[in-house]
Amino acid sequence: MARPRPQGTKVKVVAENRRARYEYGIEDVYDAGIVLTGTEVKSLRFGEGTIAESYAEVKDGEIWLINANIPEFAQGNRFNHEPKRPRKLLLTQREIARLHGAVARQGMTLVPLSIYFNDRGRAKVELALAKGRKLHDKREAAKEKDWKREQARLLRDRG
Repeated sequence: MARPRPQGTKVKVVAENRRARYEYGIEDVYDAGIVLTGTEVKSLRFGEGTIAESYAEVKDGEIWLINANIPEFAQGNRFNHEPKRPRKLLLTQREIARLHGAVARQGMTLVPLSIYFNDRGRAKVELALAKGRKLHDKREAAKEKDWKREQARLLRDRG
């Protein structure tokens, strides 16, 4: 079970994976720290970075964010970072074990939903344990979302 996050702790969302909730059925959501270099933090503070095609995987008891693009910092020098390097995610050992078990046994996927700065100024990744959806499941989810939107509109107009 994921740690409950108090409301209002996301201060600045830098990158968001909007298609993840459409492509996958989200089971649990975890907040993970991320190991970054100085120029990566500066690029993120300027609002640059994408996680649209990224995913996370478990290697040697650690979780790594793969294929996340944080572009080089414009005012960086020769110590600038590589844009698509693997980045280590920080979770507790119990959470890592739970995620590893779900990925290995149940065939689930680790999908980053967003990168944001919390109220203390730390960069965090919202990581979801998800199961891929088939085409008919995606259609069903879209119908359900449209129906809920229609219900809300009808209730708002009547009352």
